[in-house]
Amino acid sequence: MRESSINKLKKICFIGAGNMVEAMIQGILAAGLYRRQEMLAADSVKDRLDYIREKYGIKVTGNNKNAVEWSDLVILAVKPQVMDLVLEDIRKAVDDSKILISIAAGIPISKIFDGLTKEAKVIRVMPNTPALVKEGASAIAPGRGILQPELALVRKIFESIGKAVVVDERLMDAVTGLSGSGPAYIFMVIEAMADGGVKMGLSRDVAQLLAAQTVLGAAKLVLETGEHPGRLKDMVASPAGTTMEGLHSLEAGGLRALFISAIEAATRRSQDLGGSRK
Repeated sequence: MRESSINKLKKICFIGAGNMVEAMIQGILAAGLYRRQEMLAADSVKDRLDYIREKYGIKVTGNNKNAVEWSDLVILAVKPQVMDLVLEDIRKAVDDSKILISIAAGIPISKIFDGLTKEAKVIRVMPNTPALVKEGASAIAPGRGILQPELALVRKIFESIGKAVVVDERLMDAVTGLSGSGPAYIFMVIEAMADGGVKMGLSRDVAQLLAAQTVLGAAKLVLETGEHPGRLKDMVASPAGTTMEGLHSLEAGGLRALFISAIEAATRRSQDLGGSRK
């Protein structure tokens, strides 16, 4: 597809106006990808729409079908349990000139196709909640008929709220189990580390700050150095030192196996939601 074709994707709408959509609106505006008059949010909650309109100056509506008719790029940001109802609502407004992006966990592209009566272009994306502070991790799986410039535009949208990778759709349940659910695992780690600090005499505020900053700094080291986490771990763990004692305790408690099992369990649940588990 030529650049002129991409330039036809001038208007974007969001079906759903929750926290993730708000983060995307912020990121898109900050990155200059769309102007306020080229963006529209649809939701059934009037108070939420009023808030979005007043804070960001974009268009809002309570009518999903009208939103899709108006737009070129459609972000389906609804809960998996209501996706069928939303697709039924918008199907007459969808044609192959539009691109639909679903961020609903566990819903395969094939199910979205089944809910529409016309040929559609669909991209499945799994972002995560750190997108709220522009540190999200998003995996993008393009459906059939998606051309490279279109995919590049969608990637730019999600890179406006963090980092984004392109994966095959068959891996999206694993993405959901790892980065989709992963923030909750790390919140537990931060809480547990802070509890340990409190047990050893630190105040709660100090312990939580140190724990959260330690996780943030460690993650940044992995991303910015490109080093294997095991090598970075070895750099901290000096012979017969305090870190080695702590690592021994974590290994004895089966920390690695627990995280692997958690990601496996969350992946299986994602497969169940999408009906793809064998």
